Amino acid sequence: MSGIGELSNVHSVKFTRLLPGAIETVWAHLTEPALLPAWFGDNSHIEPRIGGAVRLLSGHIRGLVTQWQPPKHGKAKLVYTWNVFGPDDGADAVSAYPESYPSFELATEGTIVQLTFTHFPVLDRFVAQNAMGWHTMLDMLDAALKGGPVEARGVYMKKNAALYGVDLDALAR
Repeated sequence: MSGIGELSNVHSVKFTRLLPGAIETVWAHLTEPALLPAWFGDNSHIEPRIGGAVRLLSGHIRGLVTQWQPPKHGKAKLVYTWNVFGPDDGADAVSAYPESYPSFELATEGTIVQLTFTHFPVLDRFVAQNAMGWHTMLDMLDAALKGGPVEARGVYMKKNAALYGVDLDALAR
């Protein structure tokens, strides 16, 4: 042991999107239980405060809000922990995967909103799959914000899987 710190690099996925509507509308789609299912899946809930519980995709994803900054002066930020669980994992289960952090930063750009989304760390074997998944979710969010029909998740996944070279029949576990 040398006592010297070890340096490492972690994988992350980052998207910058221009979204239609007011920042308050985009924030609502990111945080309100009534609007989350359109793009994030059924039984999704984010408790609106720092330390609030996060349960997404029927409890497949669980975490805690670490940053809750609703729209103010044309900016907003939401960050929470991301822990992946199986369908049979109980409330006291420990995730088999490292905790990670999705971050949603919003900034008003005239009549649209710039979303900067980052998710880290991402395990090496999940990088392409993670990018495909978030690309899919953000496509669904964009469709929901435009007020048009949001197609089934599989439609977006098939299109985005091709972009990232993901085989939907052999997803990493």
